Amino acid sequence: MTVPARDVTLVTRSEPVAVAYVGSGPPTYDAEPTALPAADPDDLGDLVADTVLDGARYGACTLRAASVRGDSARFRGEPRRDSLLTARFGSGEDALVLVAMATGARATPGAHRAAAEACEWIGRAVGRSHVRLAEDIRAARRGDLKSGLHRLTDRSLGKLRASAAEQGVEPEEYTAGLRCLLLPADPECRTRVFFGIGVGGLFRLRDGEWQDIEPRVAATTGAPVVGFGSLPHETPEGDRLTMDLGIATPPSPYEPAPAPPHDPFRFRASVARPGDTLLLCTAGLADPLRGEPQLAEHLTARWATGEPPGLAAFLADTQVRVKGYADDRTAAAVWEA
Repeated sequence: MTVPARDVTLVTRSEPVAVAYVGSGPPTYDAEPTALPAADPDDLGDLVADTVLDGARYGACTLRAASVRGDSARFRGEPRRDSLLTARFGSGEDALVLVAMATGARATPGAHRAAAEACEWIGRAVGRSHVRLAEDIRAARRGDLKSGLHRLTDRSLGKLRASAAEQGVEPEEYTAGLRCLLLPADPECRTRVFFGIGVGGLFRLRDGEWQDIEPRVAATTGAPVVGFGSLPHETPEGDRLTMDLGIATPPSPYEPAPAPPHDPFRFRASVARPGDTLLLCTAGLADPLRGEPQLAEHLTARWATGEPPGLAAFLADTQVRVKGYADDRTAAAVWEA
């Protein structure tokens, strides 16, 4: 007897968690991995796991993060193009948690490597500057944060373009969208900072309702935040104010800067409320969340209780499938105590 996918359950703690699909019918592909990516015996470090799962609890928030190979890639034996990095820099209440996720370009052989490199470069940049970043988040220096993180992002993706040149491939074939969250460990600081380049989603579940808070290109600062915006973007002489993150000064006219990325930089800094759930994700989850109301309803029912799910339950929640959406899914959710 075959059990319909909707009825398959697992048990975590004392509650059943549906491993299912929503929408008009079952997706085309199988729910579990089918084929493994091809392996090079001389480069086994290039292999990418089907699924990555992580979590932590710092300050007033609980973090859950997962990256899962899409149904299409599982069927075709292709590697996961999404990459996920979770890292803590510093210790105690001065620590800063970074969640970085990247998606490599579609239909390119090195997409998974480009995504991993993007996460690695932004991780290094944030890690080296975490003390100043944490101070600016606590002091609500929105202007400094936005300009400084913009520079870090551009420099990190610029290294991808340099890597593409070294490999002899076109920059658009070795690139990645990059989306990040900064979470201070200080329990008195509830400011959450999003920044990045590329498509995906930033959502907030508040009072049982989903809010799509992805910054628009024309207004990438997000909703007003107490204390933010108090510093001018320029001095009276017209000089732009940026954050000193230990980065070398821009190159001279004799050494042209790397071409800027095509996608606009997105930034949002907002203050979380107790009971909020913040969700950052790649397009693989953002698209079905926007396109299939039943998925939003399912996640509301699962997450609106205010109690963070365990790792297995979070993975099951993010894997709920929707017909017509078969890309990799990477998601990080933050529950506010």
